[in-house]
Amino acid sequence: MKRKILATILSAATIATTFAGCGGSSSPATPAPAASPAGDSGSSSGEVQEITWMFWDDLDATEDLISLGYKQNIERFNKDYEGKYHVTPITTNLEEYYNKLNALVAAGETPDVFIVSPGPQLTDYVEPGVAAPLDDYLGKDGWKDSFTSDAVFSQQTYDGKIYAVPLNTAAACCFYNTEMFEKAGAKVPTNWDEMIAACDALQSAGYTPVTISAGTAWCLSMVAGYLCEAEGVELPKLADGSASWEDGKLENACNKLLQLSQYFQKTAAGDTNDVATANFYNEEAAILIQGSWAIGQINGANPDFEAKCGVFQFPGVERVIAKSDSLAMSSTSKYPEAAAALMKYFTDDTAQKYTAEVGGKIPVTKVQYDADKAPKQLAYVMDVFGGAKGTFGFYNESMPTTETGAHFDDTMVSVFLGDMTPADAAKDMEQYYKDNCRK
Repeated sequence: MKRKILATILSAATIATTFAGCGGSSSPATPAPAASPAGDSGSSSGEVQEITWMFWDDLDATEDLISLGYKQNIERFNKDYEGKYHVTPITTNLEEYYNKLNALVAAGETPDVFIVSPGPQLTDYVEPGVAAPLDDYLGKDGWKDSFTSDAVFSQQTYDGKIYAVPLNTAAACCFYNTEMFEKAGAKVPTNWDEMIAACDALQSAGYTPVTISAGTAWCLSMVAGYLCEAEGVELPKLADGSASWEDGKLENACNKLLQLSQYFQKTAAGDTNDVATANFYNEEAAILIQGSWAIGQINGANPDFEAKCGVFQFPGVERVIAKSDSLAMSSTSKYPEAAAALMKYFTDDTAQKYTAEVGGKIPVTKVQYDADKAPKQLAYVMDVFGGAKGTFGFYNESMPTTETGAHFDDTMVSVFLGDMTPADAAKDMEQYYKDNCRK
């Protein structure tokens, strides 16, 4: 199937002008520094080379420790390259990020550097030529050799060329309040029956067992993805037609999702990811099904909670969902050398040590960091990785197109809301694949 990104970008052009005047969480433009004196190392005209960087969090309002680390990278870059390069952040929130990025692309104002998830979302910018290949830059000054291995670029490589640079590695997991578990007499679950038993014990003790967001659809579909994994769903076979969504596996997974949903907070249908996460670190729920990318958010908002925050692998599966934030460069950047220099600041030793020691994510470079300084949750996540038999991607990022992934997200929310039965969801997904994904 031919991807629809060009149509999406063109349709986004209608909102591009409104984005230019949007308020909300977008940071105001930072004034450019004065032009460098003649003969300085700036552009050929002696002017500072201005670039932009787009991110899915507000750097001036966030408490997320990873986001604050990114802010430090920007500040270091602007200080070190004062009079030569200068970057201005363009920020928004995760839910609106790709729509606003597409609006800028449609308006011919693609940010010089932008964050993107590997998989179909990155493909959406590679196929129409929005993202630039980075091999020439990675080959200079040993930059590529600083990474742990070529494997970290596997999801960012197309036809032998690398189009994005990974910044960290994180795993989807279950956070739990060790104090609530102890008071409720709940045991850390290792299989599905034990998960339900733990939720029963927590509920009987007066706690909300699980906090989750269905208002941010990917959060709910991440859980559905784990349940599909437990049922033996094989996405490649579904894509080539050698398997069917109506073979009972998705239906079983949806039934388990409904069973687990009995233990969700009452406001799950409308809660955003940030609200659901806050429910956990504010001790309003015992379990948060999220990912290690949330460690920075949890510890940034409530540092004292780290002592009672445990981690366990999603029960009943042998593999874990793994993900990395990545940076891409615009193919139309006026100053690609400046853009590449900025990207290096996110993978240098200072940034990667911060990633582990403060943010709680796994570095992608060979940097040496002090494990004793890192959040306790990082060690737990490393144990989860060490015990897993492999990794797989988010379901919505592992399907043939971003549209297909979004359809799966919406279908899982419909099942949760009772608008669609598990059997109807399986029928719907099979028909969608027949109409859109199989040749």
